[in-house]
Amino acid sequence: MAGFGAEDGANPLFDASRLEDHMELRNIAIIAHVDHGKTTLVDALLKQSGSFRDNQHVADRAMDSNDLERERGITILAKCTSVVWKETRINIIDTPGHADFGGEVERILSMVDGAIILVDAAEGALPQTKFVLGKALARGIRPIVVVNKIDRSDARPDEVHEEIFDLFASLGADEHQLDFPMLYASGRQGWADLELDGPKKDLAPLFDLVLRHVPTPNVDKDAPFGMVSTILESDNFLGRILTGRIDQGRAKVNMPVRVLRPDGTVVETGRLTKLLSFRGLDRVPVEEAEAGDIVAVAGLSEATIPDTIADPSVEKPLPSRPVDPPTLSMTFRINDGPLGGREGKKVTSRQIRDRLFKETEGNVAIKVTESPESEAFEVAGRGELQLGVLIETMRREGFELTIGRPRVLFRENEETGEREEPFEEVLVDVDEPYSGVVVEKMSLRKGVMQDMRPSGGGKVRLTFLIPSRGLIGYHGEFLTDTRGTGLMNRLFHGYLPYVGPIEGRRNGSLISAEDGTTTQYALFSLQDRGTMFVDAGEKIYTGMILGEHSRENDLDVNAVREKKLTNMRASGKDEALLLTPPRRMSLEQAIAYIEDDELVEVTPSAIRIRKRYLDPHERKRASKSREI
Repeated sequence: MAGFGAEDGANPLFDASRLEDHMELRNIAIIAHVDHGKTTLVDALLKQSGSFRDNQHVADRAMDSNDLERERGITILAKCTSVVWKETRINIIDTPGHADFGGEVERILSMVDGAIILVDAAEGALPQTKFVLGKALARGIRPIVVVNKIDRSDARPDEVHEEIFDLFASLGADEHQLDFPMLYASGRQGWADLELDGPKKDLAPLFDLVLRHVPTPNVDKDAPFGMVSTILESDNFLGRILTGRIDQGRAKVNMPVRVLRPDGTVVETGRLTKLLSFRGLDRVPVEEAEAGDIVAVAGLSEATIPDTIADPSVEKPLPSRPVDPPTLSMTFRINDGPLGGREGKKVTSRQIRDRLFKETEGNVAIKVTESPESEAFEVAGRGELQLGVLIETMRREGFELTIGRPRVLFRENEETGEREEPFEEVLVDVDEPYSGVVVEKMSLRKGVMQDMRPSGGGKVRLTFLIPSRGLIGYHGEFLTDTRGTGLMNRLFHGYLPYVGPIEGRRNGSLISAEDGTTTQYALFSLQDRGTMFVDAGEKIYTGMILGEHSRENDLDVNAVREKKLTNMRASGKDEALLLTPPRRMSLEQAIAYIEDDELVEVTPSAIRIRKRYLDPHERKRASKSREI
């Protein structure tokens, strides 16, 4: 597709004369709540800037290159791309929209001079919009607001505009930031316009607004080279690849550099064996890059995030912004169950340890520490989804492991000495008939309603402040209570005083009392006892959880017994044994479901739930010691 800024139909990105160093730069991030259309808009920007050939096939959501991102339909990792518009190169960073990946957004904002805040024309400003906007305003960025999906039948652009202005004001925006430019757009249809009744032709108004509104990088090109690493990747051929914005000076291939930690200690010295600049979806080798440009460098073996990579003459590290601390922790253990080692290739604690510490190098929002428990590690992060993505990634890499119940990280207030716990702001959109049950369940989990207002179409928008503990395991129950129609969005609010114990899962478990293979005959007789998690013909072991008991206590059951055969003929035919389909849990559902004495067993081919102590006598002893 020919670019709108090209001459004689030429592709502006592949015209070598337009890639000179003197080309003006703009660095912007596209930030928004999850599923408000960031990646789709980036697709349209790439196509209309001429980044692809006329006959080039490009998949939808081209920036979501990760398999998990495509399956879940969300952006997990921040990624950089570049387009050329009217002799100006615009570096664009697509960021995650889910609050659990907020650490990615915080780092990215240090690389850019402007931001496009995307808001859904129907849903309006949701919690993650508030989070990313607050971070952008704190850095002094003057965002561009784009009200996206304006073509939705339930769009309410005027009300959303007012919501955004109120949000800017509540976050302490200064008078320059409050005077934000706004566009109406449809990323899927590929247009943006200053007016609702505009021509709706293409994205040229957005490109032109970026050139007018976003300042050029304020950098010192004559100082010695220096950049802060912001994104870390691994390449089979180049090794560690570190991406960041050059804050000062010029970078050249094979130039000597040294790496400084934020505290000033020297990590290593080396050379930049590769210097890569972004051109469309590709990274192109260049010989030289100057301050203000976003580049990726290779050749260093120890550098990580947020180290300073600089000329040897630079003695002090460049300033880097700390990210918010993790709020949730899980225990990662080896798989010591009877089926351990049969389905995965990486099963030892050393392999798990190396993989977890490798993750911390590129993901600064995750912390890993040794656990008091043998062959186990404590992994702390922002939320269940973030840690769930890590577990799913390890599972696909061939790891076998068991995961403990998520726990929130408490802290002690230094001034008052009070115990504090993390709280979250929860925004619920639900049909009016189900609002009562949501309020009731939230109050049982120590949630306090902050606001309640109609949101149109027979729906109600509820805002709660609730301890993070109260939300663990609630999402599945929430979907059941609202018949699958409710939407729940959450955002870390801060630490507040501890509110006391919160009631957990009410139902007990059906626990296997035998090793073997489940039979249809045994499962049929167990159906009245509760909801089953397994089907006939599955391998099970003693201590594995087969289902949810209909009562509060745990129950040991035999799911492998077969019907006794005799020589006596029955007067009639045997009844057909029809089994209710089992309840299959995803990884996140299983992690949220378990109690403190239970574990999730994760292998490349299965997700099982088991008791921490498989032997029933050990379980009794552990239960008695907890009571004491």
